[in-house]
Amino acid sequence: MTALIRYQAGLLLRSQRWLAPVLLYVALLGVGVRSGQPVLDSLGYTAAGLLPVTAWLVQVCATQEPAAARTVVAAAAGGQPRAHLAALLTALGCAGLLGAAATLVVLLISEPAGTDHAAEVPLPSAGLAGLLATACCVLLGAAVGALCTRPLLHRRGPSIAATVLASLLALVTSGSPAKYAVAGLVTGSHTGTVTVPVLPLLGAAAVASAAAAIACRLTSVRG
Repeated sequence: MTALIRYQAGLLLRSQRWLAPVLLYVALLGVGVRSGQPVLDSLGYTAAGLLPVTAWLVQVCATQEPAAARTVVAAAAGGQPRAHLAALLTALGCAGLLGAAATLVVLLISEPAGTDHAAEVPLPSAGLAGLLATACCVLLGAAVGALCTRPLLHRRGPSIAATVLASLLALVTSGSPAKYAVAGLVTGSHTGTVTVPVLPLLGAAAVASAAAAIACRLTSVRG
């Protein structure tokens, strides 16, 4: 699996198709994050913005090979499900690194205080909560991307439309781990209280695992 992930990562870097989602994320941060803002508010915005970007990265990795190359890689890897899983893990890792870097930047430039700039917020706890919320959004974004591209959806138009809609629903639907994690940061900023989203992270991991299992299994049927 390590060799497959290295192969997928090399393809992603050489293709430069990662530039569009990464630049979108940088633009989102440039609009919504400012130096001196309350740290929990900025962490919530940073995590939420990563969900659709992760879904996009998953689609990029899942579709970056020509059909003939996918067949050859699948034969060498021991099956299409294994090769497809490597593509999903590559996108997940790239999004995770991007989110960790963004969280670090937010911690460095934000004010360790609540929304009223009076209540003090401990940076270590805020950093942990921000990383876990980011992980929730990365996992949910990976689930969205896995279910909105091949092998379930092959045509680009329906795939893009489904990704946009599913990403929005993952951020606003009650019960969504991503919504719960982000809302916990934003709500906690009003009182200076840090809520570490452990349960949302477990829920997001379960959803992402199920989505990856479905997508990988269907590669043997739908290609």
